[in-house]
Order: sequence, then C-alpha cells, then structure tokens
Amino acid sequence: MSWQQPNPAWRDVAPTPVASRWPAGACTSVTVPLCALALLLAAAAAFGSEPPYALLGQAAPDFALHAAAGENVRLSEHRGEVVVLSFWSSRCTSCRSQLGALNRSFGTYRSAGLEVYGVGVDDDPAQARDFARTAGVAFVMLLDPSKSVSRSYQVDNLPMTLLIDRNGTVRYVLRDYSAANSTLYLQQLRTLLNE
Repeated sequence: MSWQQPNPAWRDVAPTPVASRWPAGACTSVTVPLCALALLLAAAAAFGSEPPYALLGQAAPDFALHAAAGENVRLSEHRGEVVVLSFWSSRCTSCRSQLGALNRSFGTYRSAGLEVYGVGVDDDPAQARDFARTAGVAFVMLLDPSKSVSRSYQVDNLPMTLLIDRNGTVRYVLRDYSAANSTLYLQQLRTLLNE
C-alpha cells in the first residue's frame, strides 16, 4: 500500500478571502442562530442524559425505621394511603426548605389519605435528631444512619422525594428542590390523591 502525495498544484491556489465567498452579514445571520441551536440541543441532551429512575412503576421497597421521636414506622402498614418519602440530611441546605413545603402539603392533604415521612441519612443519629427536632414539621422524621433504606431507594441526590401510590407503587421522583419542581410535585400529588 502506498501513501498518496498531495497534488503539488494545490499549493499554488491562493485562498479566497471569506468576505468574497459569503455575503455581508451572513456570518451573523446564519452562524449565530446555528450556534444557539447547537447550545440548546447540547443542554437538552445534558439534562436528558440523567438516567431514568429504576424504581418508577415498581413496588416500593418495604422498610422499618426508627422515628426521631415516637414509634417505628413500617412502610407496608400504609397501603391504601399516598405516601411521600423525602430523603434529607442536616448538611443539606435546600432540605430544610423542602421539608417546610412538604409540611404545608401534609397539613392540607392529610385528611385525603396523605402520609409524609422524612428519612434522614446522616451518619450521626444525634445530629439527625437535632435537625428533626428543629425542622418544625408535623410529619414523622425517620432515621436511616446505616443508609440501607436510601440504598434500596437508590438515592442519588438530596433532597430526593418519592411519591408512592395507594397500591404501594413508586409513581414519581423529584431529585432536587426548587419552586418549579414544587409546583410539579403538587400536581403529581393531587393526581395520586384523586385516584
């Protein structure tokens, strides 16, 4: 096999200036929108590249955990109710805001069959209890220092909130807290409560 040599005549061709090949203003009127479109597609691909949550549509793993104050909780004892699990940590700054929002929805929809549980994943149970005591929520705060429950629910971000329907199936997951996904959470919650 031989390597091809470049045609020596190519060297003698003078490059044509860009200005004579493209009409005036073409660079901005064509390339800027194309670059913007490329950036939007790249951003959409980055957001869309988050792997789907494996437990969606699956039976919620059962667990029994100690409450920060009060009795133990077993998830399977709450079939027939819509259950919200919110995984939190005392070191998570947005967790406190999210727990406050969950507390408001708990107060509003408790009579419709809503149960909310905060699941603390702190390594230090004393620190988690202190956080739970000062969080000022009416729902039960659970402790998962061994992280066995958070592993079974594949928690990959804090705060992470799961909505479980009355049949015990994981229906929705929110992997972060913001005003925008708080609105989405309420829509999804109302859908489950109305089923």
